[in-house]
Amino acid sequence: MLSDADRPVAPSTAAPSTVGRPASSSAAVDLAVLLIEDDPGDALLTRELLADSGLGTRFAQASSLTEAAATTSTPDCVLLDLHLPDSRGLAALRQVLHRWPDAAVVVLTGLADAATATAAVAAGAQDYLIKGQIDGTLLGRTVEYAVQRRRVVVTQRQLRDSRMQASENLRLQRGLLPTPLITDPTLAVTSRYVPGRGRSLLGGDFFDLVQDRDHTIHAVIGDVCGNGPDEAAIGVGLRVGWRTLTLAGVDKTSRMRLLEQVLVAERPREAMFATACTIRVTPDRSTVVVVSAGHPAPLVITPDGAYPAPIRHHLGLGMFPGRGRWQESVVTLPKDAGLLLYTDGAYEGFAEDGTRLGEQRFVNLAGSLSVTTDPGDFLTALLTEIRRGDDGRHNDDTALLHLTWPAKATEDEA
Repeated sequence: MLSDADRPVAPSTAAPSTVGRPASSSAAVDLAVLLIEDDPGDALLTRELLADSGLGTRFAQASSLTEAAATTSTPDCVLLDLHLPDSRGLAALRQVLHRWPDAAVVVLTGLADAATATAAVAAGAQDYLIKGQIDGTLLGRTVEYAVQRRRVVVTQRQLRDSRMQASENLRLQRGLLPTPLITDPTLAVTSRYVPGRGRSLLGGDFFDLVQDRDHTIHAVIGDVCGNGPDEAAIGVGLRVGWRTLTLAGVDKTSRMRLLEQVLVAERPREAMFATACTIRVTPDRSTVVVVSAGHPAPLVITPDGAYPAPIRHHLGLGMFPGRGRWQESVVTLPKDAGLLLYTDGAYEGFAEDGTRLGEQRFVNLAGSLSVTTDPGDFLTALLTEIRRGDDGRHNDDTALLHLTWPAKATEDEA
């Protein structure tokens, strides 16, 4: 049973009364019913019919649509007279349906007209009753059935909306996680994406990878601040922009400036920014050129452990537009090394001791698992360790992009 604070408040000066179900009734129905009726005699009769129906109700009454609209609570069912001081006919019905779109509306009127009844039901009323032709049982049953039918409609609408949203999320996710454009069969690309929001399919993290004809690898990973549809949309735009600029042969530092222009032009609010890290791996896989806009450095993964690539950092995209001074860092790679690109969600969660995991412990975890030769198993084990102590407390997106290539390919090309 709801508390007094949760009960519907009648717009009229009289406090709403509770019409109780007879003790002999076994049904446990408690419905909030709002009657919009300007005739005091008809209002009293309706109240008594509900009392006789055996339907447990919380009853409120308003004498006009204006008074009814002032009601702060949402009724389960509205009993509506079509002849009111401030509105008449189907216009009154449309106003009620607009005010309470999830409530069942039953027309209760003295107008015995089949055409009006048909039009009212077609407009959205659950039923049409004629005053003087009903008793308590019929009124109670009509109200209860109308509420149940309306709830089914609302549930179906919510399910449809949920499916549509899931479909939209999936399309955005495909934009965030594209198919890499690679031609080298010896290059293994493995990725994981974990959205930060419960059942969400999308977030603000993104990555991409393309390869030139000479087998040069270009990759990007980025993180739009926050998670949700706005951040995902910006992430898709940045990823597509990066791929276009890369295929067009624009150099890395110029790419960062142009991506920042895209972000600033498209972001829905001024405070939104993004971090990004781009890499270029030479055809012989001996060198990687890195540019970071406020993003964590890639990890160099070897069988002996893992360590962050020594790089220069500068401002994230959109933090201070026009002030970024991004520079390339050239890093030498061991012959048997791979690269792990990641977003900060990988280390901002909690460890088993209740403290933040942090970058260094994340690097240590990656190093301890580097003996795992299968890239998919490596990422799965790494994510398991990251989430072991978090227990669902962390809500940031996490993206991992792991690039490996056989050592013999390096030797052959050398």
